[in-house]
Amino acid sequence: MKVQVLVSAMNTDPHALAEKMNLSSDAIIINQCDKKDYKEFTHRGRTVKCFSYAERGVGKSRNHALGEADSDICLFSDEDIVYEDGYEDSIAAEFARNPKADMIVFNITVDEARRTYHIDERKRVRFYNCGRYGAVSFALRRDRLQESGVRFSELFGGGAKYSNGEDSLFIKEFMKKGYRVYTAPVTIGREEAGDSSWFSGYHEKFFFDRGVLYAFLYGRLATLMALRFLLAHKRVMCREVPLKEAVSLMKKGIAEGKVLCRPQRQDVKGMK
Repeated sequence: MKVQVLVSAMNTDPHALAEKMNLSSDAIIINQCDKKDYKEFTHRGRTVKCFSYAERGVGKSRNHALGEADSDICLFSDEDIVYEDGYEDSIAAEFARNPKADMIVFNITVDEARRTYHIDERKRVRFYNCGRYGAVSFALRRDRLQESGVRFSELFGGGAKYSNGEDSLFIKEFMKKGYRVYTAPVTIGREEAGDSSWFSGYHEKFFFDRGVLYAFLYGRLATLMALRFLLAHKRVMCREVPLKEAVSLMKKGIAEGKVLCRPQRQDVKGMK
């Protein structure tokens, strides 16, 4: 069972990046820069394909990679991830262990201040807790992924209008179509400290954008889930923006998100 790492990067040297990330499997690098180009090379005996595009947006990047993927398992990644030795074997072993899994979420070590989860048991992911996982922890069976037709939103994430959330929307949509997602208590890599492409602090835009995302994720329950989120994380998140103001910002974002969602719902009704 072959794993292919789908890397979203910007203005990178693909050879140096493959070495820095400790890639030892096949890989596709989507390099967003100022030109369109393609190159292919061998790294540690495996094939690395690099597609360059003069555009921005992590959703666009991941969708390009999905269109080019051709291995058994797709593993999403960013250029700041460094993989453990033997990660391909670890991932393949988990899929062999759980043939029911269409997608498995793995541990990626991150800075404590940015950590949203840690997996310590094998269990099925449900709708109420799927939003905590980032795309760099996602490994999927390529045939199931292509069959699902699910793609990343280009409205959310680094380089898009709204800061983040494309990964939460992706996993929710995948599960909504009936595919099974499980966790694995296996660490496959770590995130290197550095500047994030979307996170720059818990400021006004962070809370507004999170409100927009919650409208897409939770619909009528968006306000309730926003309050739950803020109360759970207020000690860390509400130092710069007071809790009361953060609630107001998320509510404004939810209102904007509901307007954005409305045309999609009407289109779905029209198709029935």
